[in-house]
Amino acid sequence: MKIITLLAFGLLSFNLLAESNRWQGQPLAKFSLADQHGNIKSNRDFTGKWAVIYFYPKDRTPGCTVEAQNFVNDFKSFQSLNTEIVGVSYDDTESHKDFSDTYEMQFTLLADTEHDFSKAMDVDRILPWPHPSRQTFLVDPKGIIVKHYKDVTPKSHSKELLADIKKFQKK
Repeated sequence: MKIITLLAFGLLSFNLLAESNRWQGQPLAKFSLADQHGNIKSNRDFTGKWAVIYFYPKDRTPGCTVEAQNFVNDFKSFQSLNTEIVGVSYDDTESHKDFSDTYEMQFTLLADTEHDFSKAMDVDRILPWPHPSRQTFLVDPKGIIVKHYKDVTPKSHSKELLADIKKFQKK
């Protein structure tokens, strides 16, 4: 019984480790989506810069607003690190425009209305309503994912990202 327990624990640990590292070293999925101004953005627009690609459930919901406001507050710090912030949800460009104008967002919000990018990044959720789950991908200037954040706390995520970007840029 002891051996079975140890074996089960080892397999579970391996699966959790594999899941957390699944995206590290992989190229960001290709996308071509409209931003809040109706401009089409693709991977090419972020080549040569670090990128925070953050998926969130819905404009103007409490957690999404807190997360976005923290990115607004830290925007200059991200810029000083040559880092673009890119939010992605299923909301349309009009909703994104209203959300970004209301909270004075100077960064990009992409409308993944067909859910293709979210599905490619495996953040698409159906319940309790169709939405991307709150996850973030830190992408280097070559378009390679260096870190995946599966569990995001909206209140502290911006500061967490800034600290990690500084660490990765020192390597």
